[in-house]
Amino acid sequence: MKELGDAINESLSESEQISDVIGKIKQGGYDVFLVLEATIGFNRREDQSPVGRPALVKGEKKGEPDFRLNTQDVKFLKSLRISAEDAA
Repeated sequence: MKELGDAINESLSESEQISDVIGKIKQGGYDVFLVLEATIGFNRREDQSPVGRPALVKGEKKGEPDFRLNTQDVKFLKSLRISAEDAA
C-alpha cells in the first residue's frame, strides 16, 4: 500500500502539466491546496482462473450465457441492497 501511495504521489509531483497549472493559479494570487482521496481495496482471489469467459464448452449452446456469482459479486450486490442469495 505504501509503495502504491508513494508512486501516485511521485507521479503527481513530477507532472509538468499539474505544475504549470498550479503555477498559473499562484500567479493569479491564490494559494493552492491539493487534496486527493483514493480508495484502494484488496481482495484475495478465490481462484486463479483467467478473467473472462472461455470458449464454448462441449454441449453448451451458443447464446446461452454461463452466469455465476462469486463471493465478491455477492458482497457488491449486498452493498447496493440487492439480494443475490438464490443466484449464488
